[in-house]
Amino acid sequence: MRSARKPGTTKESKAELCYELLRSRILDGTYVPGYRLVVKELAQEIGVSTIPLREAVRRLQSDGLVEVVRNVGARVAVFDADQAEHTLQILARLEGYATAASAPHMTTVQVSASREINDRMVEALVEFDPAAFAALNREFHFSIYRHCPDARLRSLLEEQWTLLDHMRRSTFTYISSRAHRSVVEHSHILALISKKADAAEIERFACAHKNAVADALH
Repeated sequence: MRSARKPGTTKESKAELCYELLRSRILDGTYVPGYRLVVKELAQEIGVSTIPLREAVRRLQSDGLVEVVRNVGARVAVFDADQAEHTLQILARLEGYATAASAPHMTTVQVSASREINDRMVEALVEFDPAAFAALNREFHFSIYRHCPDARLRSLLEEQWTLLDHMRRSTFTYISSRAHRSVVEHSHILALISKKADAAEIERFACAHKNAVADALH
């Protein structure tokens, strides 16, 4: 297990450091779904009291990354396919709107940059690596979302994608057949943006694109 950085001196800085440390370990897979977060042991490892750690655990629980189970205590959240499908459906609505909102603000050069990422996804299909493909997929979509003028919407997308990335460790991964279809749909999204299609058309297609991932879980 990696060594922890020493926390700051204030209660707030200690709680923030504990939160960032635990969150990074969850997201990079150091703490896998179901891993028990024993506060006393973590406090000893990090060199803090249990108070900032409990605050960090509460924040992670609010984020959906930690759950408190009766007779078990706090653990890294474990998800099932239904929860993953629900998150994908939420993302479908957010992504549909965000893609449509981003489209008018994208230049030809920026669309080309997104297309280059999708081309890399096509190349990645040859020797399919689900984790690498998922990372490229996220890069592709955020190459579009970064042009959305709604900062709150961008923040919500980041939160939901982070949760979805974690869910993949316990519930699902990319299905090869769906991955092939995905890059085709990406090309269509970029074509709609390039031709300055109606916002409603872009939103409908981008939403359907994400819903197709949810459908593939069945």
